[in-house]
Amino acid sequence: MKNFLSLAFVLVACLPCFAPVQFPSASPTQTVHQQFGLAAIDLDYSRPGMKGRKIFGGLVPYDKVWRTGANGATVITFGDEVTIGGTKIPAGKYGLLTIPGSSDWTIIITKQLDVNQPALYKPENDLAKVKARVKMLDAPVETFTMEFADVKQNSCNLIMKWETSQVVLPIQTDIDTRIMMQIDTAIIGKNPPYYSAAGYYFNNNKDLHKAEEWAKKATAEDPDAFYMFYLLAEIQEKLGKKAEAIATATKSIELSKKAQNQDYVALNEKLIARLK
Repeated sequence: MKNFLSLAFVLVACLPCFAPVQFPSASPTQTVHQQFGLAAIDLDYSRPGMKGRKIFGGLVPYDKVWRTGANGATVITFGDEVTIGGTKIPAGKYGLLTIPGSSDWTIIITKQLDVNQPALYKPENDLAKVKARVKMLDAPVETFTMEFADVKQNSCNLIMKWETSQVVLPIQTDIDTRIMMQIDTAIIGKNPPYYSAAGYYFNNNKDLHKAEEWAKKATAEDPDAFYMFYLLAEIQEKLGKKAEAIATATKSIELSKKAQNQDYVALNEKLIARLK
């Protein structure tokens, strides 16, 4: 029995010796999460490397469907309706394919989520097809990269780059109509969002008189909110109400100093300097 237990101990101790060997992925996966509009865009793809190979026109043939990455299909998920190439695409999960060329690419948004080889591609499932001009980069990009850039309230660009090629896919979304409807509903309800509504009207060139009215109501409800007075001063400046803007900015400076917020002191001082 003693010998049996000793043998069992040795076998258990050696179990790690027979464990499978793990290696890093040749084309690691990446998920890109980008807040956009009133929702987000998620992009799931694999990132192959150059590894000394000729990529476009070589490893990735010209004028053939490419899964736009490696391993499985590349998938893009829109949390809200977007517009690509003039086509409105409902919120949902889609495949992202490309057809690289020497001077331009065709970028495809498809209903298919399984295209990891050209033979599986079915054009009848296309939702949007966009031509994108190739920009030649000064320095090569070793690992295939996709990223979101120039992200604004209602537009962004999906940039794809590898080797010395880069293409850009513009994406738009219409948030203004929905936000305006939400403001119209909220402003007559309980706890109206006067400050945020005034800020949206100011930043998006809406009715500035209404923005001023709401900003005044916001400062009346929160008379110590220096940042609200600063917004009111900005609105009055844009309306051409010079004296009112200076008075409001002076009040904001007083409150900012009390709150020990030097950033807003500086912002208000600059606003006053512009008006004098």
